[in-house]
Amino acid sequence: MPLREDNWTIPNLLTISRILLTPAFAAAFTSHRFDLAWGLFALAGLTDALDGLLARLLHQRTRLGGMLDPLADKVLLVTSFICLSLAGFLPAWLAALVVSRDAIIVGGLVMLNFWGVEVRNKIRPSLWGKLTTAAQISLVFMVMLQESLGCSWPLLQDGLILLAAALTAVSGLHYVLRGFALFPVPDDDERFRR
Repeated sequence: MPLREDNWTIPNLLTISRILLTPAFAAAFTSHRFDLAWGLFALAGLTDALDGLLARLLHQRTRLGGMLDPLADKVLLVTSFICLSLAGFLPAWLAALVVSRDAIIVGGLVMLNFWGVEVRNKIRPSLWGKLTTAAQISLVFMVMLQESLGCSWPLLQDGLILLAAALTAVSGLHYVLRGFALFPVPDDDERFRR
């Protein structure tokens, strides 16, 4: 499907709204308005589902949308995991794992770009990455739902924590290996000159 040049599309506006919902979520959460924070997170999740669907249905895929969509996911999820771990709702090691994975991926993309690799056309979300995002969103959604309803499902939460941690680690390693494969290999003459 060809990419549009017009960036003012419905999917892009939904993606931008997800980025703007993130500080609102953090403000509601830190004010102990867990019901509002849960609602904002759910609304952000809805925009995530809709923007990709509408981009395909309306033929409104753009380069900007392709860059903003994963960025919006990372900003929302990293903020959510930091908030939940600082409040003691999720273990700090899990938040550190989520933040570290995303920092390594972004750092790798910056290095590849610096090395002259055209990352926009070579990097696509993998199945592992999509499963990781789904597990992380499910975990945050479930924890926020527990807090807003005042209930507890420890077995479900522990299972989702283990699943999110495993997928975060596996997808992080997968992206690192894919990234290393994209670095240009110097030819033999250049190696001998060093």
